[in-house]
Amino acid sequence: METEASTTSRALATEAVHAGREDLAGLGLHAVPIDLSTTYPSYDSRQEAARIDEFAATGARPQGPPVYARLDNPTTARFETALARLEGAESAVAFASGMAALSAVLLGRASQGLRHVVAVRPLYGCSDHLLTAGLLGTEVTWTDPAGVADAIRPGTGLVMVETPANPTLAEVDIRALAHSCGSVPLLVDSTFATPVLQRPLEHGARIVLHSATKYLGGHGDVLAGVVACDEEFARALRQIRFATGGVLHPLSGYLLLRGLSTLPVRMRAAAGTAAELARRLSADPRIRVVHYPKLGGAMVAFEVHGDPHAVIADVRLITPAVSLGSVDSLIQHPASISHRIVAEGDRRSAGVSEQLLRMSVGLEDVEDLWEDLDRALSGRSARSARTAVRSEGRTADRARDGSAWAPSPAGR
Repeated sequence: METEASTTSRALATEAVHAGREDLAGLGLHAVPIDLSTTYPSYDSRQEAARIDEFAATGARPQGPPVYARLDNPTTARFETALARLEGAESAVAFASGMAALSAVLLGRASQGLRHVVAVRPLYGCSDHLLTAGLLGTEVTWTDPAGVADAIRPGTGLVMVETPANPTLAEVDIRALAHSCGSVPLLVDSTFATPVLQRPLEHGARIVLHSATKYLGGHGDVLAGVVACDEEFARALRQIRFATGGVLHPLSGYLLLRGLSTLPVRMRAAAGTAAELARRLSADPRIRVVHYPKLGGAMVAFEVHGDPHAVIADVRLITPAVSLGSVDSLIQHPASISHRIVAEGDRRSAGVSEQLLRMSVGLEDVEDLWEDLDRALSGRSARSARTAVRSEGRTADRARDGSAWAPSPAGR
């Protein structure tokens, strides 16, 4: 699929529209075709045997016609090509979900005898659980960014961080952390930022993980995960995907490729609205603290003085639901849903308090969203909020930590 045009340096917005599609005009097509075949005919079984042997030995994508859908699919391959280009990676490998993608990464390192993982909290709740429970035979050491170098030992196969973090939106200096990792690969879960706001490989990370269910798809109608990395590790991931079956359905691959074409526009529009909501919330006496990343983005987290469950129950325009990154705005209570599977003490130490709400800002008008939030904050929780404000004192409550809201240089 590589063409002269695809190797030329182009702006991200242009790549989002054209990457993975360069050959369409030559095929007499405008829209990307969807290949739903599970198997493919071949009258040369000796050639097929040779191709399967090569894949088993190297994990390289088979040349020529597809063999079987669990091994490769032309539609999902287009999405992988496009995402790799947006991340500045040699390759990308797509999976049926973000957790399937993370599982493949852990299995890939464990297959080389590197079962120890150093991780920084907070992570997405299920990522935290997968590491802590040792379901894949891994052992984890939890630390803060400053302690990563000391936590690495012989047998450490991976350092993992999510930045901005889910759900507190805390940010990590990727370049500094990568330096601390030495020769151990740094995996950055960049789901919240997307390639529009951050490209971890350019700052020293070796592996980038996305829950493609979120912003890459962008419409709440596809479940997927993807890993961007060098070709050597991609080959190992393809072999694991083939053996374990966590393949991405071609229709999902099509929807993801279509989602990428509007990703820069969606992210920038939603980020502008999110920054304005963060500004208003930070000045609201009903709010204890607001978290908004310095790099911007469409996620806002805030702690309320009153009952967070009442706020969830009172929204009408904003959808009270888990997940994020859709064109419509979502809000959820992490301690009850996305991070419920994490032990309470670990949640609290990572900043996931019982008062914390996480909002994924969509493409609605900012005034309509603010009206809905304002009404929810003034609803059944209003009385408890007023009581909390009087008892705690507003001056102390306005203090902000390093992850709290601040206007970004770009004014997002």
